[in-house]
Formats: sequence, C-alpha cells, structure tokens
Amino acid sequence: MKYIIVNADDLGTDIYRNRGIAEAVNAGVVTSVSVLVNGPAFDDAFARLPAWQGRGISVGLHLNLSEGYPACKGLSILPDENGCFRGKSSAHKLLMQKGNKELEREVALEIEAQIGLLESKTIRISHLDGHQHVHVFPAVIEAAVRVAQGHGISWLRIPEERATVPPVLGGGESHLLSREADMFSHLAVTARPFLGGSGVRTTNHFRGLYAKGMLSLAYLENLLALVPPGLTELMVHPGRAPAGPGQGPFAAFSNKDRESELDVLLDPRIIKILEEKKVSLTPYPETRP
Repeated sequence: MKYIIVNADDLGTDIYRNRGIAEAVNAGVVTSVSVLVNGPAFDDAFARLPAWQGRGISVGLHLNLSEGYPACKGLSILPDENGCFRGKSSAHKLLMQKGNKELEREVALEIEAQIGLLESKTIRISHLDGHQHVHVFPAVIEAAVRVAQGHGISWLRIPEERATVPPVLGGGESHLLSREADMFSHLAVTARPFLGGSGVRTTNHFRGLYAKGMLSLAYLENLLALVPPGLTELMVHPGRAPAGPGQGPFAAFSNKDRESELDVLLDPRIIKILEEKKVSLTPYPETRP
C-alpha cells in the first residue's frame, strides 16, 4: 500500500500564508500542518487548529531557530545582540557545530519553550520538523529527539531525498536549489541514527526538498507515479501573497511562488491522479512510543 502525508510548512508565518494553507486544507489535499509558533500570525493559526484537528488534520511543531525572536528568555548564544535569531546563513553556520554543550543546552531550552506554546493551547502535537530543516543540524538533532520523546511526540521528519529537479526549473535557480537540498539531505542521513531506540519514528520516505516553492502538476503526477510502498511525507509550502511589500523577518516567505504552489494543490485533477496511482492521503498516524 502507498500512503502520503501532504504537510504544509510555516503555518503562523503571516496571515497570507495561513489563508493559503487553509484553502489547501479545505480542498482536502493537505492532511498535516507544521506550526511556526514564534511567527507573527501564530494567534491566527491557532484559531484554526482545533477545528482542523477535529477533522483529522495532524499538527506539528515547525521548529524555528533562525528567524524572529526566541520563545525562551535568557538565551545568549542562539540570538544576536538584539535578541533576535541570527538569520538563515548565520544560524546554519552556528548549528553546524558539534560538541558545544552550552549551545546544545540552549537549543533544548528553546525546543521545550516552543513545544510549550503549542501544548499550552491544548494542541496535540503529532510531529516535529524544522524551519529550514534546523532540526537535523548537528547541534540540534540529539536535543530534538530527546525533547520529542519526553513530550510523547511520535514522529520526526528526516528530509532525506534522492536528488531530483522539477522540470520547471533550470539554470542557476536549479543549481542553487539543488545545492541547498543536497546539504539538507546529507544532514538528514547523519541525523537518522539518533532516532534508534528512542521510540520516535520517521516516515519511510520523504519528498519535497527539490520542489520547494516550485511545485507543478506535472512534477506532482510524476512523484505520485513513482512513490514507493509505505508512508511518504510530501513537504509543501502553499500560501497567498500580500498585495504590497511584506514587513518583518518572515516577509520573504510570502510571495507569488507560494501562490503558484497553492494553485497546484487546489487543482481538482490531483484527487483523480491519486486514485489512478493508487496512493492514499493520510495525516500522521496516531501512535505513541
């Protein structure tokens, strides 16, 4: 049997992303969402979650260690001198460190704080993944698994994927996307052993690294035709774009690429393609270690 979780990342980034994700959920294609709890639109996101969970949509933490402000007070390594996370490239460089115990301690505290924000809203957390995949970086993975285990979170994303490039891409854009995706997939390989014996699980397969913001119906149809038996997570990033320039650390995440991806997910032909390829949509299974 072939099952696919279609997980929309970045719920809580802003109201435009939230609206787009809501459209994809209501269309019946997105079966799971990951919440960025320190995003500017977290309250708007939370208002949607109880009804979605009542319909069987799984909800996870989209761990953020690179943009905006930490949820935990008193950190000295993760934030910069202004108290904000350091931005994508600087955060990635920092989190590549191994053996920095104080950094790892701060990472664990921040994961606890972010999980606590969701749990304080009585949200059932099915899974944990990372904004820009920070959860599989060397300074993060051990704490991520340990904290997930302590909170009974059953699933953790391992974004390992064989290199593919959507047919809509080409040239330098394709090269940059592939290089970053290659890095994340390599980190996922090194992170996977940390799940051993923890009771925290991952899906059999993962897809979406090489189609971020570039999803097309042709790419999705090909993906569904080739998806192996078992449970696969497909990471997607749908959303609406604001009418004018966005503001704040997450502004770049809401753009026309998100709307193009949303249009694909709203295409009624997807349901027919799923039936033809004998692939069943599912949220994260309700399991506990």
